[in-house]
Amino acid sequence: MSIIKTRLLALILFSAILSQLHAADIILTNGKIYTVNAAQPWAEAMVVLDGVIEYVGTSEQARNYLNAETELVDLEGKLVLPGFHDVHMHPLVSYASFQRVCDIRGGHTLKLHLKRLKDCAAEQKHENWFLGWGHWAGDIIDSKTMPKLLLDEQVTDKPAVIFALTSHSNWVNSAALRKIGWDSSTPNPPGGVIVKNKKTGEPTGILFDTAADIINDLIYLPTDQALEAAYYGLDEVMREISRNGITSIAAARVLWKRKHLDVWSKAEQDGILRARTVLDLWVYPQDDDSQIETLKSFYRNDEGSLLRVTGIKTYADGLIGNTTAAMKQPYDIDYGMLQDNLGLNYLDEIRLTKFVTELERQGFNFMIHALGDRAVHESLNAVESAIKINGDDIDRRHRITHVDLIDNVDLPRFKELGVIADFQLAADWTHPREYKNDAFIYIKDRVKYAYRIKDVFDSGATLTLSSDFDVSTMNPLVGIQNSITREEQSLPSLDEAIRAYTLNGAYALHQDDITGSLEVGKYADLIVLDKNIFELPENQITSARVLLTLLAGKKMYAHSSWR
Repeated sequence: MSIIKTRLLALILFSAILSQLHAADIILTNGKIYTVNAAQPWAEAMVVLDGVIEYVGTSEQARNYLNAETELVDLEGKLVLPGFHDVHMHPLVSYASFQRVCDIRGGHTLKLHLKRLKDCAAEQKHENWFLGWGHWAGDIIDSKTMPKLLLDEQVTDKPAVIFALTSHSNWVNSAALRKIGWDSSTPNPPGGVIVKNKKTGEPTGILFDTAADIINDLIYLPTDQALEAAYYGLDEVMREISRNGITSIAAARVLWKRKHLDVWSKAEQDGILRARTVLDLWVYPQDDDSQIETLKSFYRNDEGSLLRVTGIKTYADGLIGNTTAAMKQPYDIDYGMLQDNLGLNYLDEIRLTKFVTELERQGFNFMIHALGDRAVHESLNAVESAIKINGDDIDRRHRITHVDLIDNVDLPRFKELGVIADFQLAADWTHPREYKNDAFIYIKDRVKYAYRIKDVFDSGATLTLSSDFDVSTMNPLVGIQNSITREEQSLPSLDEAIRAYTLNGAYALHQDDITGSLEVGKYADLIVLDKNIFELPENQITSARVLLTLLAGKKMYAHSSWR
């Protein structure tokens, strides 16, 4: 045997011994692994040791890590992706808040809403409040009869509150207004509107934004029963998150005054978290200085923990369909409830700048709800001011969520300021055709600036996709499909849509160094799909389903058909 062959044999033997010293917990072979790693986009095998990816490459080489304890998985050609990141969802309130609530979804007709409310009335006899959910404020506000009187006819014996599909408005009856003590002399709270009759000045029964929040806080007091319901609701949602292949989330609008932080802490202690979770604490509309100090005290960024408290959620404005989104030019329809008809600010630019400037020093990143072009502009201004005050040493990753309308002057500023644009495209009303039909009466020709996902991508800014669950489905494949099949303003490829839901999401949550792509040294947060979405027609991507979800190599979900 030649010296060269002897050395080669010794090298092979040494490599085999070395691989046994690092024997795998799991080996995935014979798959189509899309890594979202530009240096190695595709592979057929992966080795996982102690929850971390040890090797990505060929099936032949992966078998070098095999021993008697290893779980060997033959993927049989199935597609593997990094676990999805949903950087805007509402997992805690989505189930718990709507238990024993009359569901009036399913139509935009006032007549249908009233029928369903009447049918529900008997079922809530023993409740202190009659609660419903599922309308759009625009379906109610234009009725010839005052909305509160319509609701009075259905619910006569108790305060009634019907939550809109979003968190931005309530429809209430006269008893609810009496309970909270609001009448014609009550001024609008900061960031909200108590809609009043133009002739008499009395409240009509429609409440927008913080006006709705105030009555919601009265309903959902943090009782032991309420917190228990929130806990079990969260457990159920977590299972649904895993079923949808989501391995990281940002929980938006954590209502700390309702003790939601206690629920999240208990969920962590009990081990029911099934995804890496960043909590975005809610900014309440009062007491800036004391609230800032309180929010700072909640900050928590424990290395290795599934739960981190590193985010802040606030509104810059409301909704276009409520004429409360902050606009640069007046709406084309005037409900007569806001001066200048330019929408409202939950936090104006000065206050928003103060919150961003103070809290980013602690390490917080902001999720700023902004739909109108003025709200987007002011949000970017707030971040720019914080940069000027605090300097460039902070690794800030603030994002503006929704971004329905972006003025041309603000388009390049996302990249310039490092602000992430977070879009939700899963809901029907975000489709260009639907949006134009719904929004045209409010903003007319300005709808051409709606959901500028292509323009933002082309500008070079970082872009994420998310669900805003439970406003729309949490299924990431719906948002991915919609993002590349839009008639206009679509992403250029499936690759970019997946990146927006994986690595870009990981970047937004300050964890792209440990997850978001499938590469050596990162956690094995991954999913297996039953269909290769790269081989499907673009309009059939949602036909795929998740077969397996792993978080740090641990099985969070397995479909009944999985081995």
